Amino acid sequence: MVEVAPGVLLATWTTTRHGADSPPMVLLHGGPGLWSSHDDLVDLLDDVAVVHTYDQRGCGRSTPTREQSIEHSVADLEALRQHWDQTLGGHQQWVVVGHSFGADLALAYAATHPDRVLAVGYLAGRGIGDRTAEKTEQARRLGDRRARLGVLDANHDRCWDEEVEWRQLRWATDYADLDTGREHSLLQAATYLEINLYANHLLRCTDEQLITWAAAVECPVHVIHGSDDPRPIANVLELAAHLETVRKRVVQGAGHFPWVEQPDETAGLLVELVRAGRHR
Repeated sequence: MVEVAPGVLLATWTTTRHGADSPPMVLLHGGPGLWSSHDDLVDLLDDVAVVHTYDQRGCGRSTPTREQSIEHSVADLEALRQHWDQTLGGHQQWVVVGHSFGADLALAYAATHPDRVLAVGYLAGRGIGDRTAEKTEQARRLGDRRARLGVLDANHDRCWDEEVEWRQLRWATDYADLDTGREHSLLQAATYLEINLYANHLLRCTDEQLITWAAAVECPVHVIHGSDDPRPIANVLELAAHLETVRKRVVQGAGHFPWVEQPDETAGLLVELVRAGRHR
């Protein structure tokens, strides 16, 4: 647990094996309002760099707080960098990889602290623009389970089994293969942690914010997106047009969690990102 502000402690994890000549990396989870669940991704990367993960403020295993804003989240991340620089050394600069909402947070941090970020991984972000295609595709993948999801959506007093079912239905469509989606989303859904719906409501980034951050980012940004992510690649490419230095990579046969369905290719792309940061 690391205190990043008075009374605000974040649950953090740090790998012990790493490539000595590589810059450290931090992984930012999605949501907003969820928790770090990147163990399988960390396993692909911990021989490459020191990898940090953490539960964002008020989320998961971190201490509760209703002080929620993008500015707070950016400040928390910088406080963590300072903490690890003081305790571990070698953290004057690092590589920041964000998944889903975390990808937006990575841009916000890089725009605010350009001298601290060597490279950004924009992993399965939402981009900007119209969201209709995303919602349509999620509904298509649900098929006849849409009715059941509607029932659970309307029930604001779900028991635990219903909560797990609701989460699984919500998250299974994020995968290219629905059987894989049902299996992996159940693992996440059954995690006995509360979704911070307050943070989820407050921390949604606007297109205007994302465009402003993208235009201010000075380091290379690697955009990595699954070909079968229900969040359309077109929205991400629209945002990428506002980045000064960007590399765009599509992982074929992968959905919103490309490291689950295509681990080797995703790991290779993130190693490429670390190398870009090393040589900057």
